[in-house]
Amino acid sequence: MAPSSAKGYGHLYQYTNCRILRDGKIFIEDLWVRDGKIMNPEVLFFVEKVNADQRIDCSNMIIAPGFIDLQINGKPDSNLFLFTLIPTGGCGYDFSTESQVEEGLKKVSHGVLAHGVTSFCPTVITSPSSVYKQILPKIKKKNGSKEGAGVLGVHIEGPFIDREKRGAHPEKYIKDYDNGFSDVLEVYGDLSNVAMITLAPEKKKTVEVIQEFCKRGIAVSVGHSNANLSQGEEAVRAGAKFITHLFNAMLPFHHRDPHLVGLLTSDKFPQNRKVYYGLISDGIHTHPAALRIAHRVHPEGIVLVTDAIQATFLPDGTYPFGEQTVVVKGKYSYLKDTNTLAGSTASLDECVRLFAKETGCGHALALEAASLHPAQMLDIVDKKGTLDFGSDADFIMLDDDLQVRATFIAGECVYRAQ
Repeated sequence: MAPSSAKGYGHLYQYTNCRILRDGKIFIEDLWVRDGKIMNPEVLFFVEKVNADQRIDCSNMIIAPGFIDLQINGKPDSNLFLFTLIPTGGCGYDFSTESQVEEGLKKVSHGVLAHGVTSFCPTVITSPSSVYKQILPKIKKKNGSKEGAGVLGVHIEGPFIDREKRGAHPEKYIKDYDNGFSDVLEVYGDLSNVAMITLAPEKKKTVEVIQEFCKRGIAVSVGHSNANLSQGEEAVRAGAKFITHLFNAMLPFHHRDPHLVGLLTSDKFPQNRKVYYGLISDGIHTHPAALRIAHRVHPEGIVLVTDAIQATFLPDGTYPFGEQTVVVKGKYSYLKDTNTLAGSTASLDECVRLFAKETGCGHALALEAASLHPAQMLDIVDKKGTLDFGSDADFIMLDDDLQVRATFIAGECVYRAQ
C-alpha cells in the first residue's frame, strides 16, 4: 500500500509502541492521526488502502486525551497572570485593558501546555459590572495551536453567589437577580464568549435564570452557596449540571440535609440527567478521605480542576489578588489576615497524580477526570476529551508516573519535556 499523502490524502502519522486510553481502559494499540483528527485504521486499510507516511515510536508511553481545565484563574508557571480581571498592581496584568487581556490569554494558553492542558476555560471571579462588559467580549473562544491551548469560553464564577460562602470573592460586588435574567444581562452584557457560569441556587428566580442560560448553550454550575439539597435539586432539574469545587464554599454534608454534596446521590432528577462536580485535588482544598468518598460515590461525575491563581509556583510571600492580598506559604494561599483559602497553586497534571495516588482509582479514571468528564459536561465530547475516531487529535504522552512528556494539539507536537 502507498503512503497516505502519495494517494492524495493528508500526511498520516502512526504512533506505535504505545498504550492508549479509550473507553475507560488503557491498552496496547497504535494511534493514527491525519489532518488534526484521530483516524480509524480499518478505513485506512480496507477503504483507502493507505499506509502511514511517518511512524513514531512512543517508547511504551501512555497516550491520553489532552487535559481540559474548567477553572483557571491564573497562569501556572513563574510568570504572573490573573483572570480576576481586576487590576493586579505590580504583580501581573491589568486585564481591564485590551492589550493586557490579549497578552495574558496568550501567556496562559502557552504556559499550560507543559502540564498537558490542551483546552481551558479562563475563569473570571466576582467583579464590577464595568469589568465584565469590557473584558468578556475580548476573551474569545479559539482553537488550540502551537501558540497555546484552546479557549473553550469564559467560566464566570460570580457575582450571583452567596455572601457568606463567597470565599475569596470581594463581597461588595456580589449581586442578586431579583428581576430575573434582565439583571444578569445588565451585569454581564455580552455573553457570546461565555461557556459556563457559577451561581448560588438558593437565590430568588434561580430556575428562570438557569433555564435562560441553558437556552443560550451556557453550562450552569452551582457553588459558593448556602443552598440545601432541595434547592440544589431544583436547580439541576432546571438545567444545572455541575458543582463548583465540591466541598469548598458550600455547606458541609449533614445527615439530615446533605446540602449540595447530596446531589451526588440524589434520585430526584430525570433518568438521563448526570451531575458533574469539580474537585481541587491539590492536597490542600480537599482531604484525601473526601476525595475517596466522592470517588466511591459518583466516579463518573468527577472533573479535576486547578482553580489556579497568579501565585502558582512562586516563592512564599504576599501577592495582590484583585483589591485584596494573598499570602502564600508553601502550597497554601490565604487571603491576608484570614484562614480563607484563595484558590490553588497546583497544576492540573499534579492534581491528576495526587488524585490517582490518594484514591487508588487507577490511571484511566484519573486521566478521564481531567479530559473525558469535562468534555462531557460541556457537551463537546464529539470533538474533545477522547481518542475516538474523528475526534480532534489533542492528546498527551505520559510515563507510568503520569508525568507529561509531550503535548499535541491537532496532531502537532506543541510541548516536549526535556
